[in-house]
Amino acid sequence: MITIISSLVIGAILFSLVYFVAGVSLGWSIFFALLGFGVIQALIGFLIQKRIKRDMEAVQYILLEGQKKLQAKMQRWQISPPGSMKAAQKEIFEDTKVFVKAALKETEILSKYKYFVPMIERQKATAQLQLNWMIKNFKAVDELMPKALFLDPSLSAIKMARMYTLEKPLEEIEKIYKKAVRRLRYNQNVLLASTWSWMLVKRGKDEEAQKVLNEALKSSDDKTLKANLLTLQNKCPGHFSNSALGDQWYTLYLEEPRYRTQRQHQVYR
Repeated sequence: MITIISSLVIGAILFSLVYFVAGVSLGWSIFFALLGFGVIQALIGFLIQKRIKRDMEAVQYILLEGQKKLQAKMQRWQISPPGSMKAAQKEIFEDTKVFVKAALKETEILSKYKYFVPMIERQKATAQLQLNWMIKNFKAVDELMPKALFLDPSLSAIKMARMYTLEKPLEEIEKIYKKAVRRLRYNQNVLLASTWSWMLVKRGKDEEAQKVLNEALKSSDDKTLKANLLTLQNKCPGHFSNSALGDQWYTLYLEEPRYRTQRQHQVYR
């Protein structure tokens, strides 16, 4: 808002100088005023976006550094394995919470741009929703949901997953799904279609899940979608699985990942 007001003021000053002082015709005076408005608007916008990008890079840096430390710890575990997989998972989660909370604190700096960029609060809410989801702070996620932007397939999948966990009607989740896949390019629908068809299977709607997968495969050639469609066509919904999607799937917290127990000597190969 301040950006627009500043640009309007400068445009008005420029009009007055050109029209009243320089004696230029009304048409040309309006042209120069609009030109000045546009140039100032673009310049301020460029400078603000540059600063926003810098602040978001600071958030990304915190996350990357935290992930590097986790990777280093997991590499050490290959040499000296932890006591149990459950204990290792808990330790990783606690470590993740530390750097994610630091990143969340860093996102608060974005609020200083709210008078310059009307959508910045929604952008901040979107970033905070993702971060809170990482550490399973679902209370914060629910509060941020109405403010966030769901322009990315992974974010739409998070929204669907949260609605499913809260036992919202399937009709409401379907609306989110259809709206999200409508704007996607080829093969960008895999996570959403896999998630939605899984939900339908879990609710005993195998035929509807088949229809979803058939439709999804018109815009994708993904192996997971094909395998799950074949599973349903063979009347084996119990073998339906999204595990091949890896972290993309498991970070929706709809299923726990299955780990194979390894013998101790395998670690040292």
